[in-house]
Amino acid sequence: MTIYNFSAGPAVLPKPVLEQAQKELLDYQGSGMSVLEMSHRSKEFDEIIKSAEATLRELMAIPDNYRVLFLQGGASLEFSMIPLNLAQGKKAYYLVGGSWGKKAYTEAVKLSKTIPFEPILLASSEETVYDHIPTFDATSIDPDAAYVHLTTNNTIEGTSIYDLPDTNGVPIVADMSSNILAVRYNVEDFAMIYAGAQKNIGPAGVTVVIIRDDFLNDQPVLSSMLDYRIQADAQSLYNTPPAYSIYIAKLVFDWVKEMGGVDAMEAANREKSGLLYDFIEQSDFYSNPVKTPKDRSVANVPFVTPSPDLDAKFVAEATPLGFKNIKGHRSVGGMRASLYNAFPRQGVEDLIAFMKRFEEENA
Repeated sequence: MTIYNFSAGPAVLPKPVLEQAQKELLDYQGSGMSVLEMSHRSKEFDEIIKSAEATLRELMAIPDNYRVLFLQGGASLEFSMIPLNLAQGKKAYYLVGGSWGKKAYTEAVKLSKTIPFEPILLASSEETVYDHIPTFDATSIDPDAAYVHLTTNNTIEGTSIYDLPDTNGVPIVADMSSNILAVRYNVEDFAMIYAGAQKNIGPAGVTVVIIRDDFLNDQPVLSSMLDYRIQADAQSLYNTPPAYSIYIAKLVFDWVKEMGGVDAMEAANREKSGLLYDFIEQSDFYSNPVKTPKDRSVANVPFVTPSPDLDAKFVAEATPLGFKNIKGHRSVGGMRASLYNAFPRQGVEDLIAFMKRFEEENA
């Protein structure tokens, strides 16, 4: 039986990457050591982390005046690091189009009780359960603000921002955790991009931060570990980094390059998600909660049947057939198909075939 992993994260990895990691697990390229036991100061690991950065720069066309960092703590730690490093004494705006954007804003509000800055909720679609990307008037933004924070892809709710909003000249900071390398963005449109690895990059444990040189903090912050300037000057080696996660990320970057790069990934992802969206659209049984088609995510596709009981039945019947982790997030319900770069088109076709059978039996 073929297993299709629809998990939103940690998520499916490319099979060739797993096979290479398996092959090199006991002996990395003749070193006699596994990357799991290798010093982060060794020549071998130095080549791994530098190669990972170089390939990511090539894939995303990252300009020379941006630093690439491999940090710990997941994207959630960045919710605190960003205002701590970049917003002191200033305003910071938050566009909240999903649960993770709200968490970023909530952490900023919490931090503002002890650090002098003003987090401002720019717009939110929480009242309609984040079924669309909220809009706002750019002239309401103070041009002297530190940044506008947004989430390019809402993993839970299945919405995305593809065309960046006008921010009145204020730099954009983006949480790109669930669609980095899945669609093409112009890095120069952002002052900072950050992404937890466990969706399109690799295993949990490493967070990629891409930050423009002039955006790095000039003043030290309360902890060296939380200081972007210190981490950048140390080239992500201020302390022991998540070495094995960086190694797998390097293999994934190599795989994406071999598959044709980000543009090829985006074309494949739009095709895969398009198959599923088209099927849902023509069905009277299934529906997608995202209000506006232009806001639909190519990475995460939530859908529901006519009732919660049928949703539960769908998951119960789908799981033993190999459709793993198809259940939707507890805050949304229903089902969710996460179709990241490594997820095969055949898995979408097989899911649609099952959905047709289920509809015929339960309509």
